[in-house]
Amino acid sequence: MERVKNHISFNQPYISGNEFEYIQQAISTLKLSGNGLFTQKCHSFFQEKYGFKKCLLTSSCTDALEMAAILLDINPCDEVIMPSYTFVSTANAFVLRGAKIVFCDSHANHPGIDETKIEPLITEKTKTIVVVHYAGFACEMNTIMDIANKYNLFVVEDAAQAIDNYYIDPKTGKKKALGGIGHLAAFSFHETKNIIAGEGGMLVINDEQFLKRAEIIWEKGTNRTAFFRGEVDKYGWVDIGSSFLPSEITAAFLFAQLENLEKIQTQRKVIWDLYETKLEKLKQFGVTLPHQPDFSTNNAHIFYLVCNSLDERTKLIEYLLSNNIIAVFHYLSLHKSPFYQNNSSQKYDLPHSDHFSDKLLRLPFYFELSEKQITYISDRISTFYEKLNNKE
Repeated sequence: MERVKNHISFNQPYISGNEFEYIQQAISTLKLSGNGLFTQKCHSFFQEKYGFKKCLLTSSCTDALEMAAILLDINPCDEVIMPSYTFVSTANAFVLRGAKIVFCDSHANHPGIDETKIEPLITEKTKTIVVVHYAGFACEMNTIMDIANKYNLFVVEDAAQAIDNYYIDPKTGKKKALGGIGHLAAFSFHETKNIIAGEGGMLVINDEQFLKRAEIIWEKGTNRTAFFRGEVDKYGWVDIGSSFLPSEITAAFLFAQLENLEKIQTQRKVIWDLYETKLEKLKQFGVTLPHQPDFSTNNAHIFYLVCNSLDERTKLIEYLLSNNIIAVFHYLSLHKSPFYQNNSSQKYDLPHSDHFSDKLLRLPFYFELSEKQITYISDRISTFYEKLNNKE
């Protein structure tokens, strides 16, 4: 195949059409500071499409997770169970409140939290279970919610990668939108996600007991939102909080993306399926492709390979780079991070988390990635493994 002249980046933000027009509209309203017209449009979109009880846009998914930790009154007496194979924000949000993080291993065949290993980690100090829907694929939410109900725990869904994806209830066959199952959920609209705002996130509140306080925390600890609705005659400082609102410019950009969600998702699924078809033959070399659990749909967030060793992955990254293709690894197990090692005496043996830390490789994935480029990437990967196994 002819060599691709320009490098193929790992990610490329997609402009869906009305972003600039809506930003101009937001500017023309002279209401730029957040919680304006486009913020409300975004909230309504998610609440109506997915049945979320209440949504609040935030400046990032990290902010949404930090809001969740405040809402749950996390304090130094609490323990929070979560996977080790996740982004640092998942843990940081709760560490900032003083909580002890208790790490759980991934499944052997996919990076999601192994629900069968959660219950033995629960103590009288456990307050919350945080699940991460890695690559958008659902965790086994029925089991996790049953455990939470049994021990009177809260569940937070880190749905950063899981927009427009669903859990399929094994008992009923009905689909439930990810982010709408736990007590709280956090989404990301970072430029690497399916739907983007550059930076941006959203807190979803599914438990009514948190509805009023969430707005107060969102508005820097004030009841200003209630004031604007005419529910109080003045507003003031009534709780802790921070400046979690994004600007109307961010919301305007996001709403333009949401209007094109179906188009974006359809194309991403085409790309995902192409990768799967073209890379199926890698299984003969021991390479693993993404595992889609039976209880999950696929929102085509990322496409990854699991190599046979860290050394193999490193060489594959270098080989692809020499062919103008940028592929990247993902998370490093948090239980092995310098911060955790320096601040905790707890020792863990989480082989599956470490397996993905050492061997998982994410391939270029974005809306405008062409079939020619996907074929080129796939052919280069196949050539690498053929040479590695002396089958050229």
